[in-house]
Amino acid sequence: MEGTAPPQKSTPLARELTRIINSYNKHSIQLKINLKETNAFFREIRQNYSNACASTMGTESASFEAGQLSCIAFPPHEEEFLRNTVGAAPYVIILGQDCAARYQLLNCFLGERLLPLGPEAGEACEGVQGTVCKRRKLCFSYGRQTRLSLALPGQYELVHQLRANCGRWDTVPREDLEIHEECEDPAHRLAELEITLHHPLLQEAKVMVVPCPNIQPIEEALEDYSRGVIPIILYAINQDTLSTEQVCELRKVKEILPYPVCFIRAPDTSTVVPPDPAHRPEKDKEKSSLHKQLLSLGLLSGSSGNCSCGASQALAPGAKPQSMLGEGFDRLHRLLVPFARQVLQNQQVEAANVLNGLHCRCLDIFINQAFDMQRDLQITPRRLEYTREKEGELFSSLMAIANRKQEEMKEMIVETLSSMKEQLLDDAANLEFTDIIVTTSGEAVTSKEIKSCIHQIQELIVVQLNQAVANKLTSSVDYLRESFVGTLERCLDSLEKSNMDSSVHNVTSNHLKQLLNAAYHVEVTFHSGSSVTRFVWEQIKQIIHRITFVNPPAISPEWKRKVAQDAIESLSAAKLARSICSQFRTKLNSSHEAFAASLRQLEEGHTGRLERTEDLWLRVRKDHAPRLARLSLESRSLRDVLLHGKPKLGRELGRGQYGVVYLCDSWGGHYPCALKSVVPPDDKHWNDLALEFHYTRSLPKHERLVDLHGSVIDHTYGGGSSIAVLLIMERLHRDLYTGLKAGLSLKERLQIALDVVEGIRFLHSQGLLHRDIKLKNVLLDKQNRAKITDLGFCKPEAMMSGSIVGTPIHMAPELFTGKYDNSVDVYAFGILFWYLCTGSVKLPEAFEKCSSKDQLWTNVKKGSRPERLPGFDEECWQLMEACWNGDASQRPLLGIVEPSLQSIMVRMCGPERKGSSLEDSN
Repeated sequence: MEGTAPPQKSTPLARELTRIINSYNKHSIQLKINLKETNAFFREIRQNYSNACASTMGTESASFEAGQLSCIAFPPHEEEFLRNTVGAAPYVIILGQDCAARYQLLNCFLGERLLPLGPEAGEACEGVQGTVCKRRKLCFSYGRQTRLSLALPGQYELVHQLRANCGRWDTVPREDLEIHEECEDPAHRLAELEITLHHPLLQEAKVMVVPCPNIQPIEEALEDYSRGVIPIILYAINQDTLSTEQVCELRKVKEILPYPVCFIRAPDTSTVVPPDPAHRPEKDKEKSSLHKQLLSLGLLSGSSGNCSCGASQALAPGAKPQSMLGEGFDRLHRLLVPFARQVLQNQQVEAANVLNGLHCRCLDIFINQAFDMQRDLQITPRRLEYTREKEGELFSSLMAIANRKQEEMKEMIVETLSSMKEQLLDDAANLEFTDIIVTTSGEAVTSKEIKSCIHQIQELIVVQLNQAVANKLTSSVDYLRESFVGTLERCLDSLEKSNMDSSVHNVTSNHLKQLLNAAYHVEVTFHSGSSVTRFVWEQIKQIIHRITFVNPPAISPEWKRKVAQDAIESLSAAKLARSICSQFRTKLNSSHEAFAASLRQLEEGHTGRLERTEDLWLRVRKDHAPRLARLSLESRSLRDVLLHGKPKLGRELGRGQYGVVYLCDSWGGHYPCALKSVVPPDDKHWNDLALEFHYTRSLPKHERLVDLHGSVIDHTYGGGSSIAVLLIMERLHRDLYTGLKAGLSLKERLQIALDVVEGIRFLHSQGLLHRDIKLKNVLLDKQNRAKITDLGFCKPEAMMSGSIVGTPIHMAPELFTGKYDNSVDVYAFGILFWYLCTGSVKLPEAFEKCSSKDQLWTNVKKGSRPERLPGFDEECWQLMEACWNGDASQRPLLGIVEPSLQSIMVRMCGPERKGSSLEDSN
């Protein structure tokens, strides 16, 4: 062989492997793009909310909003897996019992006698005594010229004269393969022999043949292939069993590269090229001793079998490729092609699954947070208004008590004083004064001390009277606690927690507590300035004035009792009641005003927060979630095409506004299928389609919904002129429009109505609105049971942007305002039920007269509805009218519609009845 050579002839094995690896590389590019865009999306999300936090100077409110989406990121273990897997280069690694077996397999694999065989191959190299074989590592890569060189792995080429470069050669010279004993240069001993060949297979993947264990331990030889590489591991065997050393080596290989191994039994004689695949040995061994050994060692699984297994089908989701054993090179093509396909496919399926799982989890976070934000935007203003109303009711009720209870309070005070008088007098008589020394003889003391004694007696009376009156008053307003206070406090607590503004945190609820304290802790005080205090002190001054001009009295129990009695008698119950009620009203007014001011402050804080929440909600609905949904659609579609391939389009079944529906015989184990192709015109439509596909795919299976099997992105749709999303779904017999034209019995039509209601109820239970219930979106099976299809407009209420969607005659009036809920599906069902009741597809007269869509919408908003036909059943007509009520709040819940339909069906179809319309049963 010359230094340069023409391209090697491509064998069937090489061509098939080239095709498989080429497909792997193409899918790797798509995975890398998706991963790159996912990382860019996450970085943008983090940056946006970091900036939002910084722009508001790190307030708690900003930190809270920034933290809402902080969980949109890669888990570390998934990030590491994808970094090591996505874009990893496929590498064929050839191991074997000895150099002869490895070289023989390499020659067969590439279809050329490149390495010496037979006596030229050298001795066995098991590492046992007497071994003389010292072959270096070989690396085969693509080049326009056949070239050999020595190089340190991943570093630089060594300047060394190789025998192969000195002239012609048939196989790589043995001198270039071996390391000579006299070689003392460590770099030369570790260098690998790089061989470039003009071979098509090497354009897609490199091939490495491991060195003899005497030259380099297997763990060192494979070190460079444990990261960023997808190894296709082949193990050549030319003996009946594996030795202990070889088993040990294989276990190390499994530790370093946890991938399946394709074991191949080499023939006894050298083989230059693979033999004719049609040739078979006379008799296959059912299970060779080698197979039994590999099985017992756990190096093969029980399901792996011998080489007789044919080409494998695509792996099922989650299935792992298994190690295989091929008994002879004649079966190498049948064994190696499915093995390589499974190894490569498994890695990409797993990477696509991890990516898609992340996309779906983060999308669900976005959707859940959109629900939370929508609820916050709706509930917070109502809570504020509720708090204002409830506090106003509480204030009015307490003021009414204060105004209404003054006379009752006067009587209560008189009664309390009367019942307490004797006890107060006894307590006063036995009172021990503080800071005053009174002799046992009761001698007179100074005027100053007398004043102090009188003051202490009064204090005793005031304290006990205060407690008694407060207890009586508390019992008169105690019923308010549950009626007003409990709910009000809970509502305030929720508002303050969601506000997260420390400047108003707990201020409003503190004013509420002050207001309540005014009701529950009324004090009877004698502070300066109060009318009661002035009146009482006038009495006290007269007593002191009278005592001043006589001999000081003796401080005796009788004198203390007399002072207490004078103080009690000096109190006016009417004035005291007025004083208490005035104090009560003053405190109520003060707390009420403070509460109103702090509530305004709390409302202002919520206004700013709700503006930011609405902005975030808008970004989640219109930007973040749709962009992530497109990445999710791409990763899911890549997984589907890896597992099941691209579906084949059959004849056209139908055509709609948003796509064409084709027949598809089978795909992914499903038969028969329908295939809907959608060509989004721009990025917005792409993202919206992807988001709607996410909702549909996330739904649990339900017998009243058409099953969506999967999706594939076709980059060559229309001859390569456009990119289409192919949605593969369950295929049914016909749609309801066609069924009504062909004729359906009364019982069948009522059953279809029940089926549709059941399907819509399930969608609503999952938080979704269909928004396009119509005849062509209801499919029938061969038994005329109905399933809802075309969930293209399906969305959660929290993710709707107010867009006007649907089919005009089925659209509820509020759809034109952009503000609506799931009752629009009830309206659409009412129109659909009208068709079912007529048994035909003819337009209602009110709609048929409309010359344009705009005129139809105008008439619907004004109250135009389908007419009642003469043969309509009364109960059916009432149900239709209720469903298409112009006031969405007056439409019945589907949980009420369903039993009504069941009742109608039992009444009208108990004995089988046929007919083209629902005749009046009365």
